[in-house]
Amino acid sequence: MSVILGIESSCDETGVGVVREGELLGDCLSSSMDEHKRFGGVVPEVAARAHLQAMVPTVHAALDDAGLGLADIDAVAVTAGPGLATALQVGVASAKAYALSLGVPLLGVHHLAGHVAADTLVHGPLPAESIGLIVSGGHTSLLQLQDLATDPIIHLGDTADDAAGEAFDKVARLLDLGYPGGPAIQRAAENGDPDAIAFPRPTTGRFGFSFSGLKTAVARWVKRHEGPLPVADLAASFQEAVVDVLMSKAVDACTSHGIGTLVIAGGVAANARLRKVAEQRCAEADITLRIPPPRLCTDNGAMIAAVGDLLVSAEAKWSALDMTTDPSAPLTSAAISCTH
Repeated sequence: MSVILGIESSCDETGVGVVREGELLGDCLSSSMDEHKRFGGVVPEVAARAHLQAMVPTVHAALDDAGLGLADIDAVAVTAGPGLATALQVGVASAKAYALSLGVPLLGVHHLAGHVAADTLVHGPLPAESIGLIVSGGHTSLLQLQDLATDPIIHLGDTADDAAGEAFDKVARLLDLGYPGGPAIQRAAENGDPDAIAFPRPTTGRFGFSFSGLKTAVARWVKRHEGPLPVADLAASFQEAVVDVLMSKAVDACTSHGIGTLVIAGGVAANARLRKVAEQRCAEADITLRIPPPRLCTDNGAMIAAVGDLLVSAEAKWSALDMTTDPSAPLTSAAISCTH
């Protein structure tokens, strides 16, 4: 019954989680989001400095939440990529220090695999096969999944340009709704008509994504419009276009591959409209839908500890203490930089 400490520092949140055999024992999250708002996006140097200041207190808070101490930790898992280079370095250096001082294994984890694994903390182990839809600020991918700890991750399609979350941020900035864009667009859309403006449903191939053109379509509509902007209708119509594309392709991937479970993960999976449409379309197609609760959709340490838990259970190879970060790591497996 190994206790796994998970550390996440890929962007602007310092997350720490403690997991044992698929159960989340405790966690803590420290965000530097407010420090980035005036810039309209995350500044890597600001994020890295915030991670340095928050790391030790966040680790202790997560352990306190779990009712455990450092001596109870059996392995340390950490996000080794992808993400902001300087932010990742803070997390990996911290994880190395804890693993070395405690004499326990170090496990380098892929950030996006963490988003998928977060669901296991709520709904239990993944089935033998599932389709994963990862939607976040920097990534939008359709994946064919088997055993997350031991099997390769197969990409059915990825975004050719902007990720869904990135498009939310850019459109929110265009509409002067503030940062972060996802929650801002969702709030504005609550009072809007999703059918008010017929924005395009861009695509690249059967399972690929492209949101840059949709963002441009919103910008052109705003530029042509005379008079006060119908911000609520713009937000609702844009959001609906994103959700429609995501769910159309995800359901198609499930049905065409004969796979009956869809896992939606990543920060955009917290979007209320996406969750509602996903429930409707999966029910219509007789697909089992799995989505973590909103607090486990955004970056957190629990999801990294969840991957570490799966890797330890599968007796995966440890990562070396000279492991480096990979800010642009491709998602091919849950583990990064593993060695004997």
